[in-house]
Amino acid sequence: MNKHFDDSRYYLTRAAEHAKLGLGETLAPHATRVRELLGRDAEPEPEPTRLEAVRAELAGLERTAERRARGAVGSARATLSRSGSAESAGDR
Repeated sequence: MNKHFDDSRYYLTRAAEHAKLGLGETLAPHATRVRELLGRDAEPEPEPTRLEAVRAELAGLERTAERRARGAVGSARATLSRSGSAESAGDR
């Protein structure tokens, strides 16, 4: 008999979850309209997850490293072109 109660509790829980999702989906446009009429902003954006924050930080570090590498290569090229032109001027 206890198994039947467990089964019925499970199905009632599932029905309640589905009812909640259905109500949320049905009422979402109305809630948005009410927020707009009251002048309230939409729900705030959720904070990024730890993984998203780490990915964003890594992307920033990658851009910084690329910028520094390009600067180092540019200054090395400039130094080499200056020393190359000085040597060629001295050979004349």
